Amino acid sequence: MMLVYTLEDLPNIAEQLISNVKHKIVLFEASMGTGKTTLIKEICKQLGVQDVISSPTYSLVNEYESNNGLVYHFDFYRIENEEEAYHIGFEEYLDSDAWIFIEWPDKVINLLPENVSKIKIDILDNQKRSLSYN
Repeated sequence: MMLVYTLEDLPNIAEQLISNVKHKIVLFEASMGTGKTTLIKEICKQLGVQDVISSPTYSLVNEYESNNGLVYHFDFYRIENEEEAYHIGFEEYLDSDAWIFIEWPDKVINLLPENVSKIKIDILDNQKRSLSYN
């Protein structure tokens, strides 16, 4: 499915994604500055996360409590190799029943399970993004 949206549409987009993605492990594929973290923040908000939601660029993973259990948000932009993800116990996170949002999944491609949902975001202009997901 493909959607075109603006910042004002994010609550509806997030709600639709929560209801329609097939798997709770969600890969966000997009270039720098496309709005991955902004979308993940809104999804977390829709899931009932009360904490301040921020990018885990330096910590690699942020953990949040939601109305639906734990949410893990990974950002692998800064890792050099998959071994770094392995050392933080990434595979154990994948075995949980939590929502797992992964930015820069190409950096850990060999560690990912087959059953994941993918969200691809592209910039259309300064205001609009296109999003496709499975």
